[in-house]
Amino acid sequence: METFFSAMQTFGRRQMIRIYREEFSVKNDKNCLKDFIRYSSLNVLGMLGLSCYILADTFFISKALGANGLTALNLAIPVYSFIHGSGLMIGIGGGIKYAISKSQENKKAANQAFTTAFLLTALVSSFFFLTGIAGSGRLTGILGADAAVFDMTKTYLRVILLFAPMFMMNNLLLAFVRNDGAPQRSMAAMLIGSFSNIVLDYVFMFPLNMGILGAVLATGLAPVISMLVLSPYFFKGQNQFALKKCPVTRHLCLMILSGGLPSLITEVSSGIVIILFNLLILGLEGNVGVAAYGVIANLSLVVISIYTGIAQGIQPLLSQNYGAGNTSNMRSVLRYALITMAAISISVYAFVYLGAEPITAVFNSEQNPLLQEIAVPGLRIYFTGCLFAGFNIILCAYFTSMEFALPAHIISFLRGFIVLIPMAFLLSAIGKIVGIWCTFPATELLVAVIGGICFFLFAKKQKNRGADSSS
Repeated sequence: METFFSAMQTFGRRQMIRIYREEFSVKNDKNCLKDFIRYSSLNVLGMLGLSCYILADTFFISKALGANGLTALNLAIPVYSFIHGSGLMIGIGGGIKYAISKSQENKKAANQAFTTAFLLTALVSSFFFLTGIAGSGRLTGILGADAAVFDMTKTYLRVILLFAPMFMMNNLLLAFVRNDGAPQRSMAAMLIGSFSNIVLDYVFMFPLNMGILGAVLATGLAPVISMLVLSPYFFKGQNQFALKKCPVTRHLCLMILSGGLPSLITEVSSGIVIILFNLLILGLEGNVGVAAYGVIANLSLVVISIYTGIAQGIQPLLSQNYGAGNTSNMRSVLRYALITMAAISISVYAFVYLGAEPITAVFNSEQNPLLQEIAVPGLRIYFTGCLFAGFNIILCAYFTSMEFALPAHIISFLRGFIVLIPMAFLLSAIGKIVGIWCTFPATELLVAVIGGICFFLFAKKQKNRGADSSS
């Protein structure tokens, strides 16, 4: 009888623990959802505004300079992707280290992460700056600009490279402010900087008639304005990170660069796609074909920025929960991110498929029938890859946020280089221009399958580890 009562007491305690855990899990899940909505929505808005840098240039250049202007812009865009991606690599990689150290209440390590990231930003941006001074002409030739667009392309490249320190420092500060618990401040800075770019684009290109120089100058001033918006956060002492005299170790530098590498590859792969497609399309359809691809590429950058916004939004939440050892919250955040991404992807594709003709017409100021003929089917084929691209970007953020970068590196290199480049040559040889449009969705689909396998293997490993520790 005593054994029976003892068993009943044990059963009762277990039931109470189970009920408590269920109630706690529901409450915790609601908090996760609230935080996810707050961080991801603010970062998506901010990244959408940031992507308007190039989209505004595309619209105003198409109106002021026609197809040649679009070609010059599209030839120069990859360099912007390298600059922006480098800033994201250091900013997000440093932000991950900062968020984990902060959640573990290690202030010294948190400040060391910021100081190291700041010095890395200064070093890398100086390389771009010096390239703008001494190598913009040669770089213009390498990118394939012919005599008709050479001068415009060179002007755009030189100015964008000279403003590289501003772009990269802005990315660094935005990432750390976001990880410091102020995503609304980060979003406001990105949006105000982007809207100022649009206004300055119009002023410089039309009333002042500055041409391509006006477009790129407006783009270069946008991160300066963004940092001015961030400045009160520091002047009022709201920041919990600061530059401190500390050792800059090789290990920490590599950890920062490794954590942010997928962000760099995501941006650089966009640039690689544009460079490769430009060269292939030039051989098939000439400058008009490149201009048509410019419409597709710039809209693609906007959509990718949405996924990047979700990924950047969940990164602080994932890193903080990883530092605190809360794996349940991490899974909830990932689930919300994937559901949101899928809903956005379906909506975007429906919009692009139904509106391909008017979308192209907006950027086709000369009403060139060949440009319209090339771009419309291109939009409908190219954007079928959005769902898979979004999955790959978010999965990379999930892995890097817990300092488990290897699967993220695999996914990033596959979609940016290893699968993409052979796929482009193969499909363009088989299907000409249609094959080029199919390269993006085919690459992202194949990599998404590989990424899904990596995730399930990782989840199985974590589950087995948890079972071993509990026993």
